[in-house]
Amino acid sequence: MVTRTPQRVLIGRSSELDQLLGVLDGAAAGLAGVALVGGDAGIGKTRIVTELCDLAQRRGFVTLAGQCAELGDALPYLPLADALRTAAAEPGGPVGPAVTARPALRRLLPGDDAGLAEETATGGLAQQRLFGSVLDMLSEVAGRHPVLFVFEDLHWADRSTRDLLVFLTRMLQRERVCLVGTYRTDDLHRRHPLRPVLAELRRLPLVTAVELPPLGDDDMAAYLASLDRYDDGPAGAEREHGFGALIERAGGNPFFAEELLAASADHSRLPGTLADLMLARVEALSDTARQVLRIAAVAGRRVGHDLLREAAGLGDLPLEEALREIVSRRLLTAGSDGYAFRHALLQEAVYDDLLPGERTRLHATFAALLAERGGSPAELAHHHLAAHDTPGALRASVEAGRLASQLGAPAEAHRHLDRALELWDQVPASGRPAGESRPRIALASAAAAAAAGDSHRASGQLRRLRREADDPVLVAEIGERLAYYLADADDDRDEATAAAREAVDLAPHSPLLARALATYARTLWWSYRIEEATTTAARALEVAQETGARDAEASALVVLALSEESSDDVERAVDLLTRATRRPSGDLSIDLRARFNHARIHYEHGHLADAARIAESGVRLAAETGLTWSAFGTDLRFLHYLIHYADGDWDAAERLAAAFGVRVGTRAEAQLSSFALFVEVGRGRAGAEERLRWLTPFWSDELVSYMARGMAAEHALWHGDPETALEHVDAILATLEPFDPGLIRIAATGLWALADLGRTGEHCDDLLRRARHAAANGPNGPRARMGPEGLAWLARAEAEWHRAHGTADPEVWRRATEAFGFGFVYEEARSRRRLAESLLRTGDRTAAHAEWERAVTVAAALGAGPLLAALRESGARAGFRDPTAAAPAPDVQAGGASTADGGSTAGGGASGRPGGPSAGREPGRLAGLTAREREVLAHVADGLANREIGERLFISQKTVSVHVSNILAKLGVSSRTQAAAVAHQEGLTGAGDGNTV
Repeated sequence: MVTRTPQRVLIGRSSELDQLLGVLDGAAAGLAGVALVGGDAGIGKTRIVTELCDLAQRRGFVTLAGQCAELGDALPYLPLADALRTAAAEPGGPVGPAVTARPALRRLLPGDDAGLAEETATGGLAQQRLFGSVLDMLSEVAGRHPVLFVFEDLHWADRSTRDLLVFLTRMLQRERVCLVGTYRTDDLHRRHPLRPVLAELRRLPLVTAVELPPLGDDDMAAYLASLDRYDDGPAGAEREHGFGALIERAGGNPFFAEELLAASADHSRLPGTLADLMLARVEALSDTARQVLRIAAVAGRRVGHDLLREAAGLGDLPLEEALREIVSRRLLTAGSDGYAFRHALLQEAVYDDLLPGERTRLHATFAALLAERGGSPAELAHHHLAAHDTPGALRASVEAGRLASQLGAPAEAHRHLDRALELWDQVPASGRPAGESRPRIALASAAAAAAAGDSHRASGQLRRLRREADDPVLVAEIGERLAYYLADADDDRDEATAAAREAVDLAPHSPLLARALATYARTLWWSYRIEEATTTAARALEVAQETGARDAEASALVVLALSEESSDDVERAVDLLTRATRRPSGDLSIDLRARFNHARIHYEHGHLADAARIAESGVRLAAETGLTWSAFGTDLRFLHYLIHYADGDWDAAERLAAAFGVRVGTRAEAQLSSFALFVEVGRGRAGAEERLRWLTPFWSDELVSYMARGMAAEHALWHGDPETALEHVDAILATLEPFDPGLIRIAATGLWALADLGRTGEHCDDLLRRARHAAANGPNGPRARMGPEGLAWLARAEAEWHRAHGTADPEVWRRATEAFGFGFVYEEARSRRRLAESLLRTGDRTAAHAEWERAVTVAAALGAGPLLAALRESGARAGFRDPTAAAPAPDVQAGGASTADGGSTAGGGASGRPGGPSAGREPGRLAGLTAREREVLAHVADGLANREIGERLFISQKTVSVHVSNILAKLGVSSRTQAAAVAHQEGLTGAGDGNTV
C-alpha cells in the first residue's frame, strides 16, 4: 500500500480560479459578489474552493465555511451552524463576538439552551430575525475585514438555507462580502429544489456562475504525475507506459482518476463503475477496519470519535488501529474531534453496500446513542425512521418540528410536523408523545406552512382539520387561524370573515375569544365594513383586557385607531396608537404594525417631526430584534425615508435608501426599492433609470406600479416626454379604486403632463374629476376629512388643470404653494415655481422675483437638480440674478425641452416659506443665535458639510455638529435644509462656495 498526500498544486483550473478571484477582488474593493461553482461529483469543486480560501486568507479575508449533508434537508441551517461553530471557536477571531452578541445566531451554537429559552418569536418571524442577524453580523465583520463565506454541497441544502442564500445574495450590495456555493450538477434532476434557486440567482448581476468541466488529457496527466505516490513503487511502471488507459477510463474526473490509480497501485483488477472501484479499496481493509468504516457511513459524512467508539463497541486500541489503517488509505480524514469521509461519493458507496438488516441495526444503535447524548431531534428522527422505529420517529419528529420553528426554519418545521401526522395513526396511544394531540400538531404544522410563505397549504390543512374536529374550542381556534392566514394572504375575504365569525361564536371567554374578535375585526375592516369592525374591535379590547391577552389588545387598538382616523378623529386615533405602543404586546409583528401606523398617521396629517421620531423608534426596535427585513420592519424604513423626503432632509433620506437594493428579484424587494426613486428622480440621479429597469417586471404589483410608475412619469416629464408620462399615469389609474386618496397625486401628475402638452378636453377634465372624487369620498361614502398632503395634491391638480387651460392666475398657484406649507419642502418649492411664472405673466416682476428666489434657494439646498435647472432657465429668461450661482446644479442628467407654455419640461414650482429675504439685517428670528452660531448657519446655508465648515472656521467636526444641533433647536426646525431656508429668508449669507447637496 502506498500512502497519498493531498495535491499541492491546482492543475487545469486557472481560468475558473481567475473567475473566482475576480469575485473575491470585487468584494475586497467594496462590491459584494456571489459565485456558484457547479460540476459533477468528484470533478474538483472542493479542491478549487479550498485553494480560494487559502488565497483569501493570505489577502486578509475572514473565511467561513459550512457544509451541507445528505441529511441536511431535515437539519435547518446546517452549513451556517457549521461555519459559525468553527469561526466562533477561534480565539480572538472577529466572528465570535459578532455571533454571541446576536441571540438568533448564538442559538445555532452547541449547548446554547439559554438562547432558545430567550426566544419569543417562532416560525416566519424567527426566520426574519435570523436572516437579519446573519446580514448584520456579516456587515459588522466586513467593516473590519473582508469576508469569504462558502456553502458547500448546496444540492443537499435544506429549504431555509437556500432561502438564506437568496436573501444574502439580494441584500448584500456594498459590503465586503463574497459568497461561494458549490453543488453537484449531476444530482440536479428536473424537479430538484435547487434548480429554480440557481435559475433565480444567475439572473442577478453580482452572481458569477463557474462550471467545472472535465479536465483535458494533458491536465489529467499532469494531475496524476503531481501526486506524491509517483515518487517510487508501482507508479514507475505507470510512467513507463504512460497514463493513457487511466485517463481514458477517468473521463476527465480527477477523483475517479485517483481512485483508478489507487486500485492499479494495489494490483487490483479495475472494476467497471466508480462505486465498485471505491468498494474494491474498502474490501482491501482488515475485517475490523472495514466494519468501523461501515458504521461511520451510517453516521453520515462526519462522525465524532466518541460516538464512533460507542457505536463500534471496540476498545481504544483496536479502534485506533482500525482507524489508523482507514486514514492511511485516505478513506477517512482525521479532524480535531472526529473523522470525515474523504469524499461524499465514498460515504454513499459504503452506505449503499450495507445489507438491509445491517443498516437497520446500525441506525437503531445510533438512535439509542444520540438519545442518551441529547442529540439533535432531526438526527434522531432520521435514525429512528431508518431503523423502522415509528414511535421513536414520531416523538423525535414532533420535537424536531418545534425546535425548527424556534430556530426560524418554518419549512423544515412543517416537514417534520407533517411527517409526525403521517406517523400518528401508526403508533399506539401508549407510544405517542405525552401532552401532544393530532389536532395540536396539525395546527402547528399549518402555522409553520404559513410562516414559510405557503398560506395556501396552511389554509388547506386547516380546512381538513375543521372537517374532522368536533370540539367547539378547537373549532374556534382553527377558525381564528384560518381567518388570520387568509387575511395575510389577501385571499377569499368572505371565507375569512365567516371563519372568524364562527370562532367568535364558539370561543369561551378567554384569550382565544379576544384573539378571535381581533381577527374578526381585522377581516371586517379588510371588507370595508367599518362600523362592524369598530364595534368588534371595541369588544375585542374589552375581552383582551379582562383575560390578559396583550397581543389581542394591541391588535384591537390598531383597528380602533384606524376607525377613528377614518372618522376624522385624528387625536383619538393617535391616543389609541400611543396606548398600543406603550408596552410590548408579546407579539413583535403586532408591535411593529402599531408603530408603523402611529408614525404614518402623524406623517399623513402633517406632523412630520413626531412622525420622524416614532418611525425612527420603530426602525430601531426592528433592528434590535433582528426584524429589519420583516414586513413591518421594511414598512417602517420606507416610511422613515418618506418623512425625510417630505421634510427636506434628502441627505438622510438617501442614506436610508442606500439599503434599498437596485437589483431586485422579489415583490417585497421591488416595493422597497421603488421608494428610493423619490429622491433619485428629484435630484436627477443617473441611477434612477437603472432602478426603473429592474422594477419594470414588477409593475403588475399595485404598490410597485403606484410608486415606480408614478416616479417614472415624473422622470419622463423632467426629460421632456409628457406622452410617456401619461402612459404611466393611465396605467396606474387603471389599478386604483376610485376612492383611493393616492389617486390624487397621480391625477395631478397626469395634469402636469397635459399642461406641458397644452392639451385640454375630456382627458384633462376626467383627471380632475377623479381627483375631486377621491378627495371627497371614502370606501363607504363621503370622506370626513382629507389630510393636509391629500388636500395639497388636490390643490396642485386644480392648478395644473388651470395651467392646461391657460387660466392659472397667481391665486391658484398660491393656494397650491400654501397647501404644501405644512412641511413638504420640495413640493412647496415646485408649486412656488409655477407661482413665480404666473406672477411674471401678470407683470408683477417684484413678487415673481421674490417667489422665484425662494424656490431657487430651497431647490439648491435640497440638491433638486431638475427643479433647480428649470428655475435657472426661467430666471435667466426673466433676467433674475441667481442667488445660488456659485453652486452648480448637482448630478442632473441631460434632457428637458421647452413646454407648451414656454417653460422647461422640468415642471414644478418655486419654493421657500412666506416672506422674502431682507438683505443687510438679521431680524428677531436669528437674535437668539450666538455670533459663532450665525457663522455656522451661514455656511450651512451655503450647503457646506460639517467637515468643510470645521475646516473654514478652524474648529472640529464634532464642535460643528453641536453648533448645528443648537441652531436647529433655537430656530425650531428639524433639518439643515429648513435652517438654510430660514437663513436665506432672513438675509444671512455666507462667504464660501459650498456643495448645496
